[in-house]
Amino acid sequence: MADDFVIAGRTFRSRLIIGTGKYATFQKMRDAHEASGADMVTVAVRRVNLTDRTKESLLDYVDSTRFFILPNTAACYTADEAIRTARLGREVGLSNWVKLEVIGDEKTLFPDNEALLEATRVLVKEGFVVLPYTNDDPVICRKLEDAGAAAVMPLGAPIGSGLGIQNPNNIRIIKEQARVPVIVDAGVGTASDATVAMELGADGVLMNTAVALASDPIAMARAMKLGVEAGRLAYLAGRIPRKAHASASSPLEGVIGARA
Repeated sequence: MADDFVIAGRTFRSRLIIGTGKYATFQKMRDAHEASGADMVTVAVRRVNLTDRTKESLLDYVDSTRFFILPNTAACYTADEAIRTARLGREVGLSNWVKLEVIGDEKTLFPDNEALLEATRVLVKEGFVVLPYTNDDPVICRKLEDAGAAAVMPLGAPIGSGLGIQNPNNIRIIKEQARVPVIVDAGVGTASDATVAMELGADGVLMNTAVALASDPIAMARAMKLGVEAGRLAYLAGRIPRKAHASASSPLEGVIGARA
């Protein structure tokens, strides 16, 4: 069964996107990436040394021939900051793709959707492939798509919270309305959360903290890989309807001598 994961004309093997922050060591990060089966990793432009290549950098531990690097604008609090950061990532040769983040609240790290929409419009006009991180709000997701976003990335829960999908119906509605891929970004805590996201119809899941801060990041990365794959397969297979009452696994209808 053909089931390609395509964003802006580019096909990816894995529907899992993994981050690069919070790992105890760069070596653990690299091992977790390999175990995840992902072929796209996201890198915070503002947290990487892009000028002095004589110093150790996390980019030294990401094989650019194996992984597609998705720069992100983490830690940007205004549209102008995010736009400048995206331009910097492109100028130093990372990519013309960007996971666009414009944070609106320092405590919750919820997005500033007004600024996000503004930055999306500007960057799309400049030729960027924009993947905006946003609230699980069907209205703002539709507006971002109309502004030219190549995918929409609604949060499952606050960044790093590990709470799992808090508003599953919102994710379902966003997917039903979208004409671009829907990638659940943030809030995943364990493999079952990733599975739920995929069973809701999400095209992909992006995560970082759940793997990086797990007791065994390599094992958790592999669990996430399997969780995403299982959820996608279950979504394609089609779950049975939910019922309020039992339905026998071995019904007697049509069996000779069965009780009426």
